[in-house]
Amino acid sequence: MLDILGKRYVFFGISLLLIVPGLIVMAIFGLPLSIDFKGGTLLEIQFASGNLPSTDQILSVYNDLGLTDAQVTTTSNGVMIIRSSFMSDELRSTVVNELEKKVNDQITVRRFDSVGPTIGREVAGRAAIAVGAAAIAVIIYITFAFRGIPNAFRYGVCAVIAMLHDVLVVISLVSIGGQLFGWQVDALFLTALLSVIGFSVQDKVVVFDRIRENSMIYRKLDFEKLANHSIVQTLQRSINTQLMTVEYMLLALALFGGVTLREFAVILLVGLFMGTYSSIFIAAPTLVIWENGEWRRWFHRKNQAAA
Repeated sequence: MLDILGKRYVFFGISLLLIVPGLIVMAIFGLPLSIDFKGGTLLEIQFASGNLPSTDQILSVYNDLGLTDAQVTTTSNGVMIIRSSFMSDELRSTVVNELEKKVNDQITVRRFDSVGPTIGREVAGRAAIAVGAAAIAVIIYITFAFRGIPNAFRYGVCAVIAMLHDVLVVISLVSIGGQLFGWQVDALFLTALLSVIGFSVQDKVVVFDRIRENSMIYRKLDFEKLANHSIVQTLQRSINTQLMTVEYMLLALALFGGVTLREFAVILLVGLFMGTYSSIFIAAPTLVIWENGEWRRWFHRKNQAAA
């Protein structure tokens, strides 16, 4: 039988390698928040001639109007997306008119979104509340569902720890993607993150439920062996339902879904994969460490302590 739990600290090290670089990038450059969270304006424009002006021409118009923080992105279909600090409808009209004079071309406004700083702070606060409420709900649900076995509360806490692991991996990915590809944390990112949390918790409940069932059958078996046996039993199910179905669809969406959905698809692709990974290699091993009290032995296993 596969000894997955025997290599648990190796898997913890792999997770640190995935999380820490992104957190370092975030600490240095900050999280790349979009206007949905920090407030600002997104202006998406298309030129009638199809000839796009240079970024310097766009920025010069914005700078002349006092908008010195503008960022310009050009899409593959000849559309320019300009993000800047908050501007009113009147200022937007002025910007478009000045751009038309600057490039001597007619401009079509495809999208104009403005979010004030106050609204942005409210969105960020509610996003944090949503994640916190989800974590508390998971602990309460699993504790109630597993109330027939000892230390049911630990199962809920370990599920939340593994769920936070998945969240940190996603945040690390977006922090690095923000510097390399211009990704931003927006409302679509929040949708992807909550979806990752839902799938992550679902898979962890399946693994923990198998541990619960086996603990009633193999009462004299060492808990680590019992948990490892339960993981092996659910391994095929996790791979078939998560990796072989959802992941293929998301991979196709990331490759062929276009620029608008690519970031969303990649976040879901990585997040759902990590949800399956953490159910097997993070959640159950954390529960075993807690049950064995390994932190009292500086995270040494029983046989090491005995030796």
